[in-house]
Amino acid sequence: MAERTSGIVGIGAYIPERVLTNFDLEKMVDTSDEWIRTRTGIRERRIAPDNIATSDMSVEAARQALEMAGVKPEELDLIICATVTPDQPLPSTASFIQARLGAVNAAGFDMAAACAGFLYALTTAHQFICTGYARRILIIGVEILSRIVNWEDRSTCVLFGDGAGAAVVAPVDRGGYISGRMYLDGSLAELICQPAGGTRLPLNENLLKEHLHKIKMRGNEVFRIAVRYMGRAVRDVLDDAGISPKDVDWVVPHQANERITRSLTDYLGFPPEKVYSNIERYGNTSAASIPIALREMVDRGLLKRDQLVVMTALGAGISYAANLVRWSI
Repeated sequence: MAERTSGIVGIGAYIPERVLTNFDLEKMVDTSDEWIRTRTGIRERRIAPDNIATSDMSVEAARQALEMAGVKPEELDLIICATVTPDQPLPSTASFIQARLGAVNAAGFDMAAACAGFLYALTTAHQFICTGYARRILIIGVEILSRIVNWEDRSTCVLFGDGAGAAVVAPVDRGGYISGRMYLDGSLAELICQPAGGTRLPLNENLLKEHLHKIKMRGNEVFRIAVRYMGRAVRDVLDDAGISPKDVDWVVPHQANERITRSLTDYLGFPPEKVYSNIERYGNTSAASIPIALREMVDRGLLKRDQLVVMTALGAGISYAANLVRWSI
């Protein structure tokens, strides 16, 4: 029996309409357009409407991916929702997505790997397909980070935006998943965290006043490890596959900070023209950033079948990952 492999056969994205520019932020916190641009590369980000939940954005992105793949919701076997901003603590956001789509035959669960979530989900989906447990899997990277940032903290609120990206993963005869690695360094978990709201610090009035239910990040320390950790991940997946960096057609990094992206790709020896970036327009959308970028690349005619694509991300945990695929669409 031939070895099974998987590939992305459909890709979708949902971007909220509301734009929050750096100039808008100048009116909210002590910052400036120049300060934000020079340190992050971000000019604007998107903010979800108040009446929209994480599952709502997920469904919109999922429908696009299903349409491209030619897959009906009832044909899905599994839904993996990568998010740190779920609709509610329980049940899973995947439950709401399944019901809204009518994916009546799909199991589902959420995955909390933050910015690395989509790549964790891709590798997980690949394992399910290789074992024969599932044939059609919907993976979603989605965040409404505007709900968990402290809009009085200029060091974090300028970084994040909202969005959703989805992919249908299925067996493919040509191209597809080549290699993937997932990593975790829990000793650094406090570098990016949301301290209150769980069982360690259940919410109370004092914690709310101290904004401990919002994202806390030690940005300078994250910057120092990001290039080294993501660089390791990319080198490992390329070495696993016996692929040289010069043979890669596209590098699609997590859109966290333009300076991190430049340092990473310089460190790995990838030329700028092979690196896709859209952080200027969307900011850091965490787990959603890579699938949003992939959908944009398809729409712009940049990403073509059989091209080699390496993706990498690092986020809270500290979780980080990389994947190498030969594009299947």
